[in-house]
Amino acid sequence: MDHVPPIPPNSFRVVLEQSIPGGRLDSALMEALRNQSDNPDLKALSRGKFKELFAEKRIQIKGQPAKASSTLARGTTYVDLLGFGK
Repeated sequence: MDHVPPIPPNSFRVVLEQSIPGGRLDSALMEALRNQSDNPDLKALSRGKFKELFAEKRIQIKGQPAKASSTLARGTTYVDLLGFGK
């Protein structure tokens, strides 16, 4: 059974599902943000602003700052974007 980490305050959670390992975090996350409809600001996020979020450590996995070039493992990854809560 997967452990689901708590959602940080004032954040937006994206759940990424990988059937095979090896995809880059930034590519998978940008695609997921474009396809979601819960947060219009993130749906329309520019590539430049997206890069800034990584640089500002506002994209986290398990409470730790994520790197854009990180490789996703197979299974479920919970990604939190800080400052985009409802």
